[in-house]
Amino acid sequence: MPRMLDVSDEVRAEIGDEEAARLLAGESAPGSYDCTSCRTPGDSEQERTSTVLFVGDETAVLAFAHATCLPSQVVQVTEEQLQGAVRAIGGTGAEPQQQAQQPVQQQAPQPHPHQHQHQQPPNLVPEQAVLRVTSGLVLVQDELHPALVVEPTAPVARPGTLGPGDDFLPLLIEQGFMPLTELAAVPPVLHGWSVLLAAGQLHAVLQPNPNGGRPVAWWQAHQPLQVTDGWRAAANKHQQVLMFAAPVGSIGRQPREDLMRDALDKAAANGKLVAAALPLAGI
Repeated sequence: MPRMLDVSDEVRAEIGDEEAARLLAGESAPGSYDCTSCRTPGDSEQERTSTVLFVGDETAVLAFAHATCLPSQVVQVTEEQLQGAVRAIGGTGAEPQQQAQQPVQQQAPQPHPHQHQHQQPPNLVPEQAVLRVTSGLVLVQDELHPALVVEPTAPVARPGTLGPGDDFLPLLIEQGFMPLTELAAVPPVLHGWSVLLAAGQLHAVLQPNPNGGRPVAWWQAHQPLQVTDGWRAAANKHQQVLMFAAPVGSIGRQPREDLMRDALDKAAANGKLVAAALPLAGI
């Protein structure tokens, strides 16, 4: 049965017209798969699906994602990351000859503009957890502010510990993020942290280097990400971005900014939200 696949020109150029035709005809594409972005099930017979090709030094791995999560694209990764994908996932939902799901704890590709998912911060999120990062405008004290909402996909344990506990918020509080019970005011500025914008695109969230010197990336986009004109204008105006963080299951994937705000208010009321204002590192 033909699949509802999106195969971009750059992916087609890498895999060839013949393989692209086999994919579109359903000969080499799975019906069901785990989205390489959000890690939830997808069905290429029922919903539009993107082909995402991860290319290492010697190996290429084809993965699949909801078209609403990621566009079809080619993502450069290291050979070590690629081999880790094959070992960790064993080719689930992909052809065995160089097709497997990329383990999102290692590297995350460029996401949909309003569901920004990226690789996990070093030494913070354990192997099976990744961050879902969403950009949007949040109304605080009758003024719109640019915001990033961060939620891991699984509980986050403190490095070196075992067990089912979730230390995501305590780890951030130790870094200076403030617990919120309501979104009544702009959170205080967290000095040393910043959001890197360059040429109107979102590149990274930076944190102080524990060894001193230049800040290091706490979160980094594999490729620079587009933000909306309104978001960029608000960032230019305030010269800072509000970052909100909540544990897994607190926010969810919200398709509209008003629903995202409702989820933030609920998380705050339940004591499951921390925040800080991060200065812009570039614009």
